[in-house]
Amino acid sequence: MASRPKDRLLLAAGIIGTAFCLRLVFASLSVRLPEVFRATGMEPWQVGVLTTLPVLCLGLCAPLAPRLARRWGTERSLFGALLLIGLGTACRALGPVWALFSFSILAGAAIATANVLLPTLVKRDFEDRTALLTGGYVTAISGGAALAAAVTVPVEAMLGGGWQVGLSMWALPVAAALVLWLPQLRGGTTAVSVVLPVKGLWRDPLAWSVALFMGLQSALAFCVLGWLAPILRERGLDAVTAGLVLSVLIVVQLATSLTIPSIATRRPAQRVIAVVLSVFGTVGLLGLLLAPLSGVWVWAIVQGLAQGGLFSLALTMVLLRSPNSHVASHMSSMAQSVGYVPAALAPLAIGLLHQWTGGFEAVAGLVALIGIGLIATGLIAGRATVVSARAVDT
Repeated sequence: MASRPKDRLLLAAGIIGTAFCLRLVFASLSVRLPEVFRATGMEPWQVGVLTTLPVLCLGLCAPLAPRLARRWGTERSLFGALLLIGLGTACRALGPVWALFSFSILAGAAIATANVLLPTLVKRDFEDRTALLTGGYVTAISGGAALAAAVTVPVEAMLGGGWQVGLSMWALPVAAALVLWLPQLRGGTTAVSVVLPVKGLWRDPLAWSVALFMGLQSALAFCVLGWLAPILRERGLDAVTAGLVLSVLIVVQLATSLTIPSIATRRPAQRVIAVVLSVFGTVGLLGLLLAPLSGVWVWAIVQGLAQGGLFSLALTMVLLRSPNSHVASHMSSMAQSVGYVPAALAPLAIGLLHQWTGGFEAVAGLVALIGIGLIATGLIAGRATVVSARAVDT
């Protein structure tokens, strides 16, 4: 546990560096998905599965994170997760389709562990800076995704290595994050970071509302991350412009991902914030799907600002609804194990709906349903109270 200012600074750097690597896998694949599809000869349904399985792993593997933290310590578990993210990112572009699928799944499973444990460290070591650190690592997540969306195509073209280079080169930032995390592996730093089990969490309606809010905002986010660039290209934009639109959408998320946690923590309830962000996030994505392309940049900015706020608000509510770091770890696990199931199924549904109908009207209907669910769960999750679950010292 970090106590001295220097230790806290090093830990904060490790948290931010780790967060930067958590969406590189998804954004870099999104902007090269048509090329990967043509080069590998995959069937359309296989492309849908490829975009779904790593996200599904975020939910299915999230419950393992607290167990890993109890066995190895939070810091070591995060270091191991980063190693696997780097391995999966580098090896998914080996060439065969099986490698693309299996190593993408490996990266998704490792990202699930980091997703759960990062809020635990914020709650444990930065109770006095929750809004600052939450905003910081959400901003890093968005920044990594934005960079991957913007530069994958140009750098790949510059290096002349094809889509394999575009996908595998994102293992380099993961290696840098591993270096930032090394100070946390020194003797004595992990013994006090064990996560205790909790009771009553899965029976708490408030915990379920937080989990579903997390999942539905993630469903919007992964629809954008996985399908926006291919959809815009089908609507008439070239590959570079579609990637830039996605990048701008993600970059503007930084503004709200930095500010919403601070605004949310100053208020006992966050219901109004949740509703406003849900409405704008849904309307923005509908505009990108259906409105004339002349307004694509405006809709991208609207959706990006709302999406950045939704993500940071969901993570902030996990902390605000938790009485301590042990409950925060388990609620983060619950929120992501429950939440990433709809987050995984929504992009798959978009691919199938578009394939079946040949247009985007049915996709827009799905987005509208997600928005209604966001509003409903946000009204419950944003109440000024904490869950009734408590840690059990075994």
